[in-house]
Amino acid sequence: MKHWRIEQMNWNSFDPQRVDPDMIPVIKAASVVERNGLDYARYLKNVFADDPAFARAADNWAVEEVQHGDALGRWAMLADPGWDYMAAFARYRQAYSLDLDVDASIRGSRTGELIARCMVETGTSSFYTALADATDEPLLKAICKQIAADEYRHFKLFYDHMRRYLRRERLGAWQRTRIALGRVTESEDDELASAFHTTNEPASMPYDHRRCIAAYMSRALGLYRPRHAVRVTGMILKTIGWTPHGRLSGLISSAVYRLLMMRQRKFARMTAAA
Repeated sequence: MKHWRIEQMNWNSFDPQRVDPDMIPVIKAASVVERNGLDYARYLKNVFADDPAFARAADNWAVEEVQHGDALGRWAMLADPGWDYMAAFARYRQAYSLDLDVDASIRGSRTGELIARCMVETGTSSFYTALADATDEPLLKAICKQIAADEYRHFKLFYDHMRRYLRRERLGAWQRTRIALGRVTESEDDELASAFHTTNEPASMPYDHRRCIAAYMSRALGLYRPRHAVRVTGMILKTIGWTPHGRLSGLISSAVYRLLMMRQRKFARMTAAA
């Protein structure tokens, strides 16, 4: 069941004077990635074909993901009345697709697949929290708070199923760490770069992964503050089986924040050069 509905948002609260133009491209890209949740659910249901409880959970998860995309897309059309959310999504679907013809996880195990999903939800939960904190536009702030709460619940959903499978597959902490960090590095793959291209650049402009991922990441990472890195670190450590709080966690979160800012500056330089 959805925890909220688009119709419940106060759409009349939209204030164009408080829109940060630099956030609009990120929202547009995020909207089509979120709406693609139905394909991810199909992939997950193929991987967990003999697990009806997880299949139902995946279906419910996808419904909420699509709603996230629709809410963000509707907001983006208010911020940029000339933009067409559904046309952009159709273009994204042509440019980027998942391999759905699978019967096993690309992570090597079902536990590994669920660890990867936890990493995705860690990223989205922290991203929408950072976005809600950064924006002064009241409607976007409200939408992002709702989405961030959903994404944290999704993290708990995948984490609970991961724990269930971990009892069978018994992946050690270092194996979980390798999978988790591997999924984190994939955030710079074609999914987000293609989303930025198809939602923000004209069809006549050739796709360039380097340009598009830099344009997206320089904006998205610039939203993060140290408290968001603490959230990310705690969720990652919990997933891989380490203590999510304490002195070590604090040291790691400081390092994570410095790394995020280094990446942001690198992408900003790439964008300026382009």
